[in-house]
Amino acid sequence: AQGLGQTRFICTSVPLDGDVCAASALGTGSAEELKGTVLQLRETVLQQKETIMNQKETIRELTAKLGRCESQSVLEQPGEGKGRKGFSKNTMGDLSRPAAAETLSQLGQTLQSLKTRLENLEQFSRMNSSSQTNNLKDILQNKIDDLEKQVLSRVNSLEEGKLSPRNESEERGKIESTLTSLHQRISDLEKGQKDNRPPDRFQLTFPLRTNYMYAKVKKSLPEMYAFSICMWIKSSASPGMGTPFSYAVPGQANELVLIEWGNNPMEILINDKVAKLPFAINDGKWHHICVTWTTRDGVWEAYQDGTQTGNGENLAPYHPIKPQGVLVLGQEQDTLGGGFDATQAFVGELAHFNVWDRKLSPGEVYGLATCSSKALAGNVIAWAEANIDIYGGATKWTFEACRQLN
Repeated sequence: AQGLGQTRFICTSVPLDGDVCAASALGTGSAEELKGTVLQLRETVLQQKETIMNQKETIRELTAKLGRCESQSVLEQPGEGKGRKGFSKNTMGDLSRPAAAETLSQLGQTLQSLKTRLENLEQFSRMNSSSQTNNLKDILQNKIDDLEKQVLSRVNSLEEGKLSPRNESEERGKIESTLTSLHQRISDLEKGQKDNRPPDRFQLTFPLRTNYMYAKVKKSLPEMYAFSICMWIKSSASPGMGTPFSYAVPGQANELVLIEWGNNPMEILINDKVAKLPFAINDGKWHHICVTWTTRDGVWEAYQDGTQTGNGENLAPYHPIKPQGVLVLGQEQDTLGGGFDATQAFVGELAHFNVWDRKLSPGEVYGLATCSSKALAGNVIAWAEANIDIYGGATKWTFEACRQLN
């Protein structure tokens, strides 16, 4: 203490086999501040108990997969098909799991996306001043700063070999739980931005390749002997943008799936039968795509930006799309409503997802893509905020389909 003036000592309990340096880093800050943070996070977790319970199974799967990654010194090579030994069943196959350090790095990217959303909130609050909103925004900003420091600390400790796989999993779980709470609280703030916008002028954003960000369409599909599925989509993810949507029914996880996985081209799956689609949309720009299909002879057509780019037949001929399933945006289902795999997750933005129980004409598709006629709404699934629930930090932002054409 020589030459340092007045000092004080902070006592921190450390397990016998614990790392004193790591414990010292975590012990910075007054006990009262830490206690207040813990109480506040506990209150947030209790408020969001229902959301967390809904995602409990997903988090369990993530922990199991991370444990398998950490127990191996070399990453697994890509598999060839389903049910690879040593892993749970995956109806689309397996890619290498990300290492723990990469997973923590993704958490850092999540924090960055939260900061971006707070900046947008700050701009909104300037036009709609509210002391309550500003105070809550400041609290959230402070929490994000603290979490960012924790994530960086965990990444550094992992690279230096200070943390065991078990401790790393525990710390990662704590950070992820807090991120879920922060996502929800920021989403509550964002609700003030959309009070006056039309119900269909929004987009879904999936900024990271995770197995917990997704959206669920509240309504199931009926039995269909034909369909047209159209949407606006934007992505630059590599390799492959992932799964924009998947529809699973009891006994068949791949009843209807659109996926661009690994280095494969985009594919449409119907009852596990596959057709490759000639889309070229992974360029970070907005594109309008449509896929039409009829059960008779399994005839299908693919449209990009209003123009037919491909067609074929014998895609699940004479197999009607089954009803009473689960329609998910952003993830591929291995089980009914779940079994998500981060390697197959959609990364990008999606809007105006509409479903019809008939084949649209080329003129109708062109009108949707060019905004040259009154926009059609799907007679089976119509794009509206009230029809979609979001989970895991996926976000909704204002989106006008035609503005990006100008």
